[in-house]
Amino acid sequence: MIQYIWTKLILRNIFLFSSSSKVVIVIVVVVAVVVVVVVVAVVVVVVVVEVVVEVVVVVVVVGVVLVVVVVVVVVVVVAVEVVVVVVVVVAVVFVVVVVVVVVAIIDREARPFLVVVVVVVVVVVAVVVIVVVVIVVVVLVVAVVVVVVVVVVIVVVVVVVVVIVAVVVEEEEDIVVVW
Repeated sequence: MIQYIWTKLILRNIFLFSSSSKVVIVIVVVVAVVVVVVVVAVVVVVVVVEVVVEVVVVVVVVGVVLVVVVVVVVVVVVAVEVVVVVVVVVAVVFVVVVVVVVVAIIDREARPFLVVVVVVVVVVVAVVVIVVVVIVVVVLVVAVVVVVVVVVVIVVVVVVVVVIVAVVVEEEEDIVVVW
């Protein structure tokens, strides 16, 4: 039954409507997918670079307060980037829907193909949104883990330095007393 629907309704109808409608639809879908992929790639690179830079800043400038500030900055920046990705994805989907509706009005024979195009666009957008959410969650988890590790290292270093200084001072007092 599914094969019958696929072959009779979709594949047969794809080749029935005008080639200009096919070209317009294919161009719009390809451009939409490329725009979404480029935006996601740019956001991923920016997020990774920001996390690396902020981790280096935390390591160079030791301080628990700065660690908290950096975590807040990372979360805010990632949230802004997620909003940018969502806006771009919504804009791309809107453009694809407008083109599909216009082509459907102009070329009635294109409607079965347009259903396929809409399904493909929805699937691609869903995959992109899932990938962005996973990347954002991973980046935030990595940022929090790095911050926790840095705080632990800072505390350990401070404790070790305090103990060493206390031992050295105590030994110097003993030396002074001997003199």
